[in-house]
Amino acid sequence: MRTGRPKKAVILSKEEKKQLKSIASSRSLPFGLVTRAKIIIMSAEGATNRAIAEKLDFSPQSVGMWRKRFLEQGIQGLHDELRPGRPRSISDEQVAELIRKTIQTKPKGLTHWTTRSMAKEIQISHQTVQRIWNAFGVQPHRQRHFKISTDPFFVEKVRDIVGLYLNPPDKAIVLCVDEKSQIQALDRTQPVLPMGLGYVEGVTHDYVRHGTTTLFAALDITPSRVLTQCRKRHQEYLGFLKHIETNVPKDLDVHLVVDNYTTHKHERVKRWLALHPRYHVHFTPTYASWLNQVEIWFNRITQQAIRRGTFGSVKELVSKIDQFVKHYNANTKPFLWTATADSILDKIKRLCHAISETEH
Repeated sequence: MRTGRPKKAVILSKEEKKQLKSIASSRSLPFGLVTRAKIIIMSAEGATNRAIAEKLDFSPQSVGMWRKRFLEQGIQGLHDELRPGRPRSISDEQVAELIRKTIQTKPKGLTHWTTRSMAKEIQISHQTVQRIWNAFGVQPHRQRHFKISTDPFFVEKVRDIVGLYLNPPDKAIVLCVDEKSQIQALDRTQPVLPMGLGYVEGVTHDYVRHGTTTLFAALDITPSRVLTQCRKRHQEYLGFLKHIETNVPKDLDVHLVVDNYTTHKHERVKRWLALHPRYHVHFTPTYASWLNQVEIWFNRITQQAIRRGTFGSVKELVSKIDQFVKHYNANTKPFLWTATADSILDKIKRLCHAISETEH
């Protein structure tokens, strides 16, 4: 059997292995570079070119080429070579000036730079400004909202709740519970114009209100099924707890993840929980409702069933919610929670450091 010339072994230093693993696991680097890093890692582990090609959907010749490039040039050889093209019309100094102005200054009388206002300031085309902003990930037209928790037990609560998500207790069910209050049954004042070729769905800018409902939801984190109930007022949380009690097997402990809303700490609720010792309540930190997985589900039902819906009555709204829940539970997949408590705390630490830097 012909095997060809024996190939030179790929031997990685500790630093090279660390760099290649970092590249191979990246979600932001170019796909080609990530794949080449995987090729070298697998080669170092003794895999043949053909085996690597089959696993990564490459040709054996391409695998051999990148393997050879690495042996000759190291990690630098895995990057794409520069291709000839038209000379750049903007200097590095202009690029640096554009980015500095975008980040550190604001146009007179305005809250942020636009491509055209910056183009006029720097004396280049607005298309060039857009390309540079895209290359550096600069988006002056956007904002991201945040609120740092002031809870004195923030660290303990984060570790408690994340621990439930990553290592759910045996013989127990973990339910993320919350309510979405004041959901309005809105009906447009004129019929909706259906979407067609070349134009989007048309709706009137005004609407008629037909009342509201409050949606209570308990998300079971393991199968990601959700138990819901619509009630008239958000104060009816205790009634929803009784609904949970009816639908959860009696032999399971129940761990409830809830926020610090006053309704969740009402004296009647506390008395009911005291009479049902299988319930264990875990409060999210103040201003950290994002730790509650049911918020993900609330966003989903809002986007897919409520926001663009038209409802002639509260009954019709509740019916639409029930249809969504039924379809969701029949086709559900668990939310994949990957963040550890340490990674969350590190992110908060970086955010606090960034805020402190802006105060000087």
